[in-house]
Amino acid sequence: MGKLDGRVVLVTGAARGQGEQEARLFRQEGAEVVVADVLDERGEALAQEIGALHVHLDVSREADWRRAVTAAREAYGRIDGLVNNAGILRFNTLLETPLDEFMQVVQVNQVGCFLGVKTVAPQMADGGTIVNTASYTGLTGMAAVGAYAATKHAILGLTRVAALELAPRGIRVNAMCPGAIDTPMSNPALLDPEADAEATARGLDRLYRKLVPLGRIGRPEEVARLALFLTSDDSSYITGQPFVIDGGWLAGVSVI
Repeated sequence: MGKLDGRVVLVTGAARGQGEQEARLFRQEGAEVVVADVLDERGEALAQEIGALHVHLDVSREADWRRAVTAAREAYGRIDGLVNNAGILRFNTLLETPLDEFMQVVQVNQVGCFLGVKTVAPQMADGGTIVNTASYTGLTGMAAVGAYAATKHAILGLTRVAALELAPRGIRVNAMCPGAIDTPMSNPALLDPEADAEATARGLDRLYRKLVPLGRIGRPEEVARLALFLTSDDSSYITGQPFVIDGGWLAGVSVI
């Protein structure tokens, strides 16, 4: 028996990184999974490998969301869960951030999450689950990622409002707040076939050994396990909450 037997879950940004690990784990736990991403070649390959459905989805486009939901319902007859995982990160100081860059981050991270809730929830079975991916930076500040942090703060507000409004249908809405995780977002070497991604990851571990109490960067598989908890009945009495998964980074700074 898997923890998600009989459930249908749509995961955005599922072609790689955290989303890929969520899709893999959910499938292992018995869910029918909809692998949604703009990276069609990678998404289709993953879907074929794990026995899932791939759909093209630009999360910033409402028409794409409608097509993805239609495809999921045609394939599986229902939708029980949504993981709003897709997101982008841009580094810049606030005063040097062009408006176009700021709005690009807003469209993918914040609007994409809003459209996911707005489009999927009406088609979701009562008792469903929504997991929004916020960030460590949604609970604190971080220099040079102002647009990203602003959208992640917004996702926490959206999560709480959605939890209140969807509670009468038994739909639970929670948010994950990852710290530094070893994905292409924090380790671009993973996207370069000529780069030594493992060496870069070791370098990131050395950096975070100074910043994070647990002394290392997080792994996408660890975030996937939190997403599973929030999607399964293990979290049946939890809604409207942020869950930090950051190796203790948010706890503070050690001077010892």
